[in-house]
This record gives sequence, C-alpha cells and structure tokens, in this order.
Amino acid sequence: MNKLVSKAKKPGALVTGQFPVAGIGASAGGLEALEQFFINMPADSGVAFVVIQHLDPTRKDILHDLLQRVTTMKVMQVSDRLRVNPNCVYVIPPNKSMSILNGFLHLFVPVESCGLRLPIDIFFRSLAADRQGKSIGIILSGMGSDGSLGIKSIKEKNGIVLVQEPTNAKFDSMPLSAIKATHPDIVAPAVELPARLLSCLSPNTIKPEPELDDKSNIDKIIILLREQTGHDFSLYKKNTLFRRIERRKNIHQIEKITDYVRFLQENPQETEILFKELLIGVTSFFRDPVVWEKLKEEILPSLINEFPEVYIIRVWVAGCSTGEEAYSLGIVLKETIEKFQPHKKISAQIFATDLDQDAIKIARNGIFPLNIDADISPERITRFFTVTGNNYQINSTIRDMVVFATQNLIKDPPFTNLDIVTCRNLLIYLEPVLQKKIFRLFHYSLKPGGILLLGKAETIDPKDEAFEILDNRNRFFKPNVIPNLPALIDFPSSFSRKITDKAEPEKPLKVVDNIQTLADQILLQRFSPASVLVNNNGDIIYITGHTGKDQLTRSFNPPTKNYNQPMKS
Repeated sequence: MNKLVSKAKKPGALVTGQFPVAGIGASAGGLEALEQFFINMPADSGVAFVVIQHLDPTRKDILHDLLQRVTTMKVMQVSDRLRVNPNCVYVIPPNKSMSILNGFLHLFVPVESCGLRLPIDIFFRSLAADRQGKSIGIILSGMGSDGSLGIKSIKEKNGIVLVQEPTNAKFDSMPLSAIKATHPDIVAPAVELPARLLSCLSPNTIKPEPELDDKSNIDKIIILLREQTGHDFSLYKKNTLFRRIERRKNIHQIEKITDYVRFLQENPQETEILFKELLIGVTSFFRDPVVWEKLKEEILPSLINEFPEVYIIRVWVAGCSTGEEAYSLGIVLKETIEKFQPHKKISAQIFATDLDQDAIKIARNGIFPLNIDADISPERITRFFTVTGNNYQINSTIRDMVVFATQNLIKDPPFTNLDIVTCRNLLIYLEPVLQKKIFRLFHYSLKPGGILLLGKAETIDPKDEAFEILDNRNRFFKPNVIPNLPALIDFPSSFSRKITDKAEPEKPLKVVDNIQTLADQILLQRFSPASVLVNNNGDIIYITGHTGKDQLTRSFNPPTKNYNQPMKS
C-alpha cells in the first residue's frame, strides 16, 4: 500500500530523554480521522501514540490491523503492563479502561456500565500526571464529550492539546466539547494535525527555563499584557509564565522571544490568547475526594456544633474557575446541614469569584457535560442534577446558594466575616511574596475559628503565626487571633481592572464630615432590607444583607467586621 510522506519538520532529538506521549481520543467517525492522521505522521517522529477509541465490548477489535495498513510504525493492541516506546502506536483493547504510570500501560476492567464509560478522560488524566509537560492530548471525531475533562488536566501540566476542526469531523460533538472545555493549542483538519504537532515539538525552540536575555523580554510581555488586559502578572511565577510563552512561541513557530514580543505588539488577539493561557482554571467536581470526605465528616460538623441554633454560614471560594468547586462545596454543605435539622436552622451563602469572566459565565449557568458523572456519585447525580439535552444542570437548591462574580483577588475588596475560605490550586502560580500577602488577606476575611482550605500543592509556612495547621495532609488551616497582625491598609495591587479607552482618574474618598450623614449610613446598613445591585448585563455590583431564600435577621449572625462588601464586576 502506498504511504504518504509528510513534509513536517522531524523533531529527531526528541527520542532522547523522556519522549512525548500522545493520547488520541476518537469515537464515531474516528476511524477515518485516525487514518488521515497516521498517513501524514512520519514514522520517526520520536513520539509514542496511544489510541483510545470507544469500541463495542462484544465484538472483536481489528482497529490495530486497520491502522497498521496506513503507517510503517509498529501498531499493537495493548496488553497489561506494556512499556511505551517512541515511534510506536498502541491501541486500547475492547471492554477495558487504561492508565499510564512511569511509562507502562495498565489495563482495568471497567466498573461502569457501557453507556457511562469515559476511557479517554481516564487515560488523559493519567497521561497528564505521568508525562507532565510532555503529555499530548488529541481529540478527533466522536459523539459525546469524553476527553473534554482530560485535556484540561493536560493543559494544567503544560502539555499540548490538539482538536480536529469540527467542520472536518464526521461527528463534531467531541471536538466541540473539547473546544468549549478549554483553549486548544491547535484546531485543524485531521490531515494537518501531524505537521502542526511536530512544529510545536521542534527541539530547537524548546528551552527548560528562561535565560538572562529572556527575562527582559518577559517583562516586556508583562507590560503588553497589562496594557491590553489591565492585569499585571509581574508577581506571577516567572518559570510558569515562561513555559506558557514558550508554548505559544512553538505553536507559531517563532524561535526568538524578541520576535514573539513583536508578534504580540502586532497581534492583539494573541495577547488575549496568552492571557487566557495564564488563567487556565483546571477544576472538577469533588477534586481530591479525601479532602471532601474530611470536610463533610469532621470539619463542618465541628464548625456547626459551635454555631447558634439559627445561623448563616458564609463561604468564599476564591479562584472558582467554572464553578465545580463552589457547587461541590454547596452539595457538601447541604448534606451536612441536613444532619443537624430540625435542632438547628442553618443555611449557607457561598460567594464564588474568579478573574476570568468567561469562566464565571459558565459557572453561573451551572451546565456541565455528562462526563462529570465520573467524579460524582450516582446518588448525588440523581439528587442534585437534571439532564438537559446532552448536559447536566445543577439544581436550583444548590445554585441558589452560590453567588458568582468576577473579582480581582488582589485589587478588589475582600469578603469578610467568613466561616470558610477555599482557594485551591491558584497560589502555586504566584511568587512567595504575593502568596504571603494573600494569606494575610484570608486571615483578615475569616472569623476566629473559621477554616481555610488550600490545594494539595499549597501550604502555609509552619512559622507563620497567623494560622494553625488543622490537617496539613489535606490542607486545612485555622486563623489564630493575633491582635498585632499588620493591617492590610496598603495591600498592593498586582492585578487591576481592565483598562477602558477613556480611563477616568480615581476620585479621592470623600471624608464624612456630617454626623447626620454618617448616622444615616449606619441605619441603612443595619436595618434596610437585603438587596442586590446589578448592571444591565446581570453582573452583581453590590450586595447588602442576606440574599438567600431564608431572610434571617442579621442579629443571628452579627458582623464583627464590615458585613457588606462590594463585589466588583
């Protein structure tokens, strides 16, 4: 059979060291796309390819034989604990799920029913954990949304994500779902994906860390980002920022960072894309299940036992991304509060914020792909979700507990008088000096006896007297009462609101010099009904009082600090 030879640049040196592993997810219509892909992929690319396709578990699979006809690479069906090698193609067998660990493929007997299996997501997640920045996720033609959660994990680890152009796919559901879930590095027809991928992997453009000349250009990129988006990334970890820049350079086949600076100047759209790359919000329902079990079984009951009979639990989810974390917390709060009824009348108000406006829009809708049931128990799916078309929508009992808003964690006023603050997998991207200031912010926001929950890769210095470690393994902390802790009056802004074309100078705060005006303000704050101020886009500008279904008197939850905090949109 004739073989088509690709003109793509061959990475060559990639076969040394830890080589890249590409997971390819496909379903309906995927065979044609797979053939187009491998016909155009050179046999000596230095990449290992693992094909995960939805296969009929009752029929003998011949996919590996079909693919062998279109490539000179060795194609084999996976057997348990098979070592992965570059320039080979590995095909998942029917009726199996598969993961990778230390370069070995491991097969599992699926525990889910056939219609609920998500083999692509399972493999992509393990691939991201095993190969980190050398993981590659490719989504081809298929029905459903399998793979859309897994590629988010690959993006988090600085891997590469490619998606078949939906109009080029026989079935566009999987490609469209992948594009909606994250920002793919490349979207192109199946025949073009090999050349585009190899261009990204060129060893001549890959550097592990910035050099001295790079640092000056990184500062210039930070300036361009600030000028166009209004957000300052000067205290973002430089190595993380550099890796994101390197990936964008490789995608555009730009060798020198000075040329990329020029490219940003000439292409404002690229600046927006880079900004989105820096805001990659990788999240899922009940991420780190052990943490949620600890919260439900120990942390929350201990808190609620100390609350009065009628109480409103106030929670802030900082860096909420697309809302999975906030909704997970709402579900756990709901389940835990019910155990204390009817002896206590407890409700909860969750404020969930993020810098990414697009993520907040998704969070407000509360609509998620069907493959979230891989992370949520059937009982919770049945109780808290409703099937809407090809998606799940979280029920109003939980949605009504959560208020979403775009917020700049550094610049905008914090929430106060809080019982719980969660900020997971955000601080790892920030320099230590900024991390410390944010910890002071959280200490200021929490009530005495409150709870701070961080991500598994984040922690607080044991020498920091502001917090007590409750559970260092699961990252639960409690604020200590320190009267002389420095105030946050001059808390600096590392991010700022998006710049408009006609920026108005800030007006100085007006000093209240009329005792009657001051008295009126106090009376309004104390005794006026709960209210919400919104703009014409439905974004929340300001909240006063409790806005949940149970309009409880504020005396049941008296504020120790300024109760009413503006929520910037």
